[in-house]
Amino acid sequence: MIVLGVILLIIGLVAGINFLWTIGIILVAVGVVLWVMGALGHAVGGRTHYW
Repeated sequence: MIVLGVILLIIGLVAGINFLWTIGIILVAVGVVLWVMGALGHAVGGRTHYW
């Protein structure tokens, strides 16, 4: 999710599309929150492990 957000940020910046920029920021923020929660050992979405 973080990678997709960064890709959308780059495309939005290069193409000048503010909508992609906004969606990219949201995806990066959600991805970071989920990553931190998983790193701290909290179950995310009912699962404790993703692999």
